[in-house]
Amino acid sequence: MGPPSPTPSPTPSPVPGPPRRRGRRRLLIAAGAVCVAAGTVLVLLPAAPERTPARPSAGAQAQARARAEARAQARALTAVTSGVPAAPPALATLIARQESAVRARPGDVAAWAVLGSAYLERGRHTVDAADFPRAERALRTALEAAGPAGDAVALDAMTALAVARRDFPTARSFGEQAVKRDPGRWQAYPALIDAYTGLGDYKAARGALDRLMALKVNAAARPAVMARAAAVYRDRGWREDAVAQLTDAAAAARTPAEQAAYLTRTGQLAWERGEREDALRHFEAALRLDPDEPAALTGRARVLAALDRPDEAVAAYQTALARQPDPYATLELGELYEALGQSDAARTQYELLLERTRRTVAGGVDEELLIGRYEADHGDPEEAVERLRAEWQRQPGIEVADALGWALHRAGDDEEALTFAETATDSTKGGGVRSALYAFHRGMIERELDDYAPARRDLEDALRVNPYFSPLRAPEAREALRGLDALPEKPPPADFL
Repeated sequence: MGPPSPTPSPTPSPVPGPPRRRGRRRLLIAAGAVCVAAGTVLVLLPAAPERTPARPSAGAQAQARARAEARAQARALTAVTSGVPAAPPALATLIARQESAVRARPGDVAAWAVLGSAYLERGRHTVDAADFPRAERALRTALEAAGPAGDAVALDAMTALAVARRDFPTARSFGEQAVKRDPGRWQAYPALIDAYTGLGDYKAARGALDRLMALKVNAAARPAVMARAAAVYRDRGWREDAVAQLTDAAAAARTPAEQAAYLTRTGQLAWERGEREDALRHFEAALRLDPDEPAALTGRARVLAALDRPDEAVAAYQTALARQPDPYATLELGELYEALGQSDAARTQYELLLERTRRTVAGGVDEELLIGRYEADHGDPEEAVERLRAEWQRQPGIEVADALGWALHRAGDDEEALTFAETATDSTKGGGVRSALYAFHRGMIERELDDYAPARRDLEDALRVNPYFSPLRAPEAREALRGLDALPEKPPPADFL
């Protein structure tokens, strides 16, 4: 046997630290007072000066800043070439560097591709479509210089640019080229999945996701892949799976900007289910990481309105719009003002909405869906129907089906409206998203057609999914339900006396 283990000594009492200077001074003054009273003289010597750590030289500080900037640029470069969010300061530095590179080497395919990708990321982050034409010019230059085979980064970015512009046919074309060029490159798939979804081709979207998930990706790419999977799961109505994927993506994210983006998407899922406090927690966590994350700024404003904090909500919307003049957020603020009875302020926002959509359209963005929604509720429903019919012919996604159905209802054609509302809400027809707004639209159309039982079911479902889905429409849904509760399940027969 080995020697016995030593008996552990009792835990010593905490040793007090050195007294603070102020306390020591009081003790000495008190001692001096006693000594003076006793007739003795106490001489107080000055305390030894504290030693402060030497500050690094200016040269060392400059080197540290240069190393930090280099790391930030490297992260931004990795982000824009792999389709994950990048921090705005690093983006600005990267753009300046790439602009210098293409001036010095006009035939450098990689430099043009990175520059176009950086312009695209900045435009998406700032909600400024003026960057989209710059991105397109740079990316087309890269593709022309690359020749028939194309450039992988440029093809990926052209796909993502078309998605940002809501031009899903063009996005599908570039995305399929990118996958054909290199089917093992994971970056080619996320924007292609968005394109298929925007075109209503959910079978192709699921197939592309399956191919993406089968690829072996490194740890740095895994969060982006999980986030892409979450979006498809959400569209299928698999909310718990979507939340799990986004939670894991946020935990594994490598940069604050990337983590903020995934936390924001988790907050959006919570909001869609009416979980206000959880949504607010995620949006605020995202904003602590990236104070300019546009979707988090708008999401926080939306939740504050739902929490019956209208003054804070208005201020939050104004802050969001001052940083990123997003037309969708402008419409939301206008409807909040309208719900608060502030019609003049609402009208101002609607005018701003039209002005901002003109700017985004000038940047190549397809805003027919947004303008159609605005016209249906606040303008000319007939014009909304015309715009949205054309949009449906070009890219028949679920969002367009819902908007067109609602515009037809507002224009008085409820029979045809119901067919589109069913497409947007019936999972057998592609509408797997659990949306309170879509259910509300369908319920109101059914009520107008005297289909009281289905109307009651869908309006109840809207308020069950998210009781706060709109400051204007949620109260309207509750009012409609109260009216339906006073009616029989079926209308009385024609010969009823």
